[in-house]
Amino acid sequence: MSASLPGRRDLPASQYNLDTYWGRVRQSADLADPRTLFVSSAGLESAKNLISSYKQGHVPSMTPELWRAKKIVDSTLHPDTGQPVFLPFRMSCFVISNLVVTAGMLTPGLQTTGTLLWQITNQSLNVAINSANANKSTSLSTSTLIQSYFLAVSASCSVALGLNSLVPRLKRLSPGTRTILTRLVPFAAVASAGALNVFLMRGEEIRKGIDVFPSLSEAQKSDLAKQGKDNESLGKSKKAATIAVAETALSRVLNATPIMVLPPLILVRLQKTEWLRRRPRMVLPVNLGLILTTSIFALPLALAAFPTRQQIRAGKLEREIMEKVGEERLVEFNRGI
Repeated sequence: MSASLPGRRDLPASQYNLDTYWGRVRQSADLADPRTLFVSSAGLESAKNLISSYKQGHVPSMTPELWRAKKIVDSTLHPDTGQPVFLPFRMSCFVISNLVVTAGMLTPGLQTTGTLLWQITNQSLNVAINSANANKSTSLSTSTLIQSYFLAVSASCSVALGLNSLVPRLKRLSPGTRTILTRLVPFAAVASAGALNVFLMRGEEIRKGIDVFPSLSEAQKSDLAKQGKDNESLGKSKKAATIAVAETALSRVLNATPIMVLPPLILVRLQKTEWLRRRPRMVLPVNLGLILTTSIFALPLALAAFPTRQQIRAGKLEREIMEKVGEERLVEFNRGI
């Protein structure tokens, strides 16, 4: 992100009000905008140079070109490392990367082998996205990564297969109700394993803590920039890490809910219509269209549930942090996405 680029002068966090949910939705929509995927390496370098010029004081104020440059950089670079996130695992590619996998999991009449393969594929993608976008102030070992992956895969497959075998046994329910429950099995598997995946992949952050910084006003940031100083970390906080990981896990569930619930329920209704009965080959494209439409709107709404740059009173964190700045002082940390 832009914070990782050289220069002492910080850019405004956003052109939207991030203290409001709708402001965060608009900011998240910028981060998830798939058009940024088509920006070339030269375009990225140009955006980075423009932002660096502002941070070094060569550009006096924000302009539409600067806001566009910030959008490109924020959607491409990791905020902790300053390096580009691998393209398929960026939030701007989330909808595209998940489209085929989600469609596979929501395929009507999926058998055991298909269920296992699509759940494994989905969790593999989740591991990659969680790892690529996690807070990088605490490293994750390869052994922990592998262990987390297999635990998440086991959880998702167990839930999916277990519910698939349970639903047909619910004889007291009508066939229509059982059909709906069967279509919702992938949601239960994805939501439970997705949240577990985040905790497993980012468990090292909870065990070791993540960097916490003083929360500064624009005037204080300007004074630091004039002095040629950076906003130094106050230390690592396990409590901040727990909040960051828990909120990220919840946002994953919030994102999965409309994507994994609305398309299958709508498709059940559409499959009863005469038009779709006469055109069974249209089931797949209709399913893809429903998933794509829902995903485009659901992702920004889920990402905006919690601020990416989180503020909290120092008194709610470890004593070591509180003693450095005072109990009532606001501090902040990168939640990750």
